[in-house]
Amino acid sequence: MIHNLNLRLLAAFTIVIIVTIGMAFFFTYQTTQNEIIGIGEKLEMNQDTRMQTTLSRYYQFFDDWTGIQIYIDQWGQLYERRIILADTDDVIVADSDDQLIGYTYDKNLMGNEMAEIPISASGQPLDIFVPPNKPPPGQSGSPPDTVGVLYVAHAEFPGISGTALEITYNSIGSYFIWGGLVAIGIAVLITFFLSRRILSPVKALINVSRQYGQGDFSKRIDNKDKGELGELASSFNIMADDLERIQRLRRNMVADVAHELRTPLSNLKGYLEAINDGVIKPDKAAIRSLDEEATTLSRLVADLQELSLADAGELRINKQSEDAIKVIRESIISSRAKAKAKGITLAADLPKQLPLVNIDVHWIKQVLGNLLDNSIEHTNKGGKITLTAAEQDKMVAISVTDTGEGIPAADLPLIFERFYRVDKSRARTTGGSGLGLTIAKRLVEAHGGTITATSEIGKGSCFTFTLPKAAIQAA
Repeated sequence: MIHNLNLRLLAAFTIVIIVTIGMAFFFTYQTTQNEIIGIGEKLEMNQDTRMQTTLSRYYQFFDDWTGIQIYIDQWGQLYERRIILADTDDVIVADSDDQLIGYTYDKNLMGNEMAEIPISASGQPLDIFVPPNKPPPGQSGSPPDTVGVLYVAHAEFPGISGTALEITYNSIGSYFIWGGLVAIGIAVLITFFLSRRILSPVKALINVSRQYGQGDFSKRIDNKDKGELGELASSFNIMADDLERIQRLRRNMVADVAHELRTPLSNLKGYLEAINDGVIKPDKAAIRSLDEEATTLSRLVADLQELSLADAGELRINKQSEDAIKVIRESIISSRAKAKAKGITLAADLPKQLPLVNIDVHWIKQVLGNLLDNSIEHTNKGGKITLTAAEQDKMVAISVTDTGEGIPAADLPLIFERFYRVDKSRARTTGGSGLGLTIAKRLVEAHGGTITATSEIGKGSCFTFTLPKAAIQAA
């Protein structure tokens, strides 16, 4: 099998040239053969007409077929045909093979082995007419009398295929051969230049992809071609940007996970060592601190587990028809204490009635909880968080709007990435674990909805997600 692109192109060009020349030669040969057959048929017709005219004159002169055999013999040898002459009673009076003279002409007889008559289906009987005496001027004469029938075996022309092939080759065959050789030579040159043009960006792709395989995503392909190869290079560069971003996020994720685990583990270890050394008594305050750190660890592990299940599409979602207003109000009640502790007003601006939504209440409450926690975390004392909901076509849109610090425009497209924090500090009091919005996005998408965010620095942010309406609505 040919693997080299140069050889593939050359082989393709060569095959196309050979097939084209072969088809042209074949059609030329067929045309030449048909022309030769047409000329032969005209020649046979002229021969038959000449024999018929000669026989008619012979009978008109002698008034008898006596002595006609010598003419039939000569014509049979000259034209290489089987020729038979029968009189008006179908009695054969002459035969170019001298076999059936005196026999009555019969088609059945023509086919038996004794006769061995090679008259093909194309053979046609030719009537021989002898005109009567010329009528006087102004008077029409009677139709001519039939004095015999001439049978000629019109077989296929011998060697016509070879003759046609020889004529075709001698006339244009050499031109086809030389033309094919020249075309193949041109194809080699075209292949050389075309393959260089094609392979240049392909080789660049190969070299860059090898570097990507070694973990270096900094290289890009510089290709100004506006065709398919240019689109391929652009797509490749976009893929490299995504891979570089994913690698950077992966590294940040590992660092963030390590940091998030290190802090509570260090606190746990410090408390336990202090208790073990007798520095701290294992009283209720110490136990409460240990419990808080353990809770933080459990929450982080649970978030990572939920995110991995969502990424794998293995979340168990039991959808039912639920009242969106009820779910929103219950989520507000759950977050009100945390908001009050920070001096933030938590309010709802909801319509009197909304269509039922097809959701799993547990997961949607977690989405609302994550969004509310995020807004509370980034809203200063005296701020306000408002929840709204509205019907949109086949969906119900729920929004969480705060008056917090806002999100920079450059960070807005990345806030749903795992472990991404607008505040680059690693303090959990300002940055959080960086998983809440990512989990919210995965849960909303698992329900068939979408989540978006808009923000303005110093004025706050608005997170909106949609949920599908239930197929059957309550009366």
